[in-house]
Amino acid sequence: MAEKLVKLGIKRVKGCLYYIDKQGDVSCAKMARGTKKGGSPKKVAKVGIKRKEGYLYFLDKKGDVSCAKMKRGGKRKKR
Repeated sequence: MAEKLVKLGIKRVKGCLYYIDKQGDVSCAKMARGTKKGGSPKKVAKVGIKRKEGYLYFLDKKGDVSCAKMKRGGKRKKR
């Protein structure tokens, strides 16, 4: 289950990819479609989240920053 970290309420624009960048801020970049190239990322909100190992950080449906523990496991690939 995801844990809400910061309430931002960011309104999403269609055709943009929203993510948490290396500095812990929310950024968005225009998605590439077919032969059209994607755009360079722009900061949407400065949050400054400190990441913990083993957690996935994302923007949820309400536009808030959330995190969830990553599930690890499964079968090991044969070589």
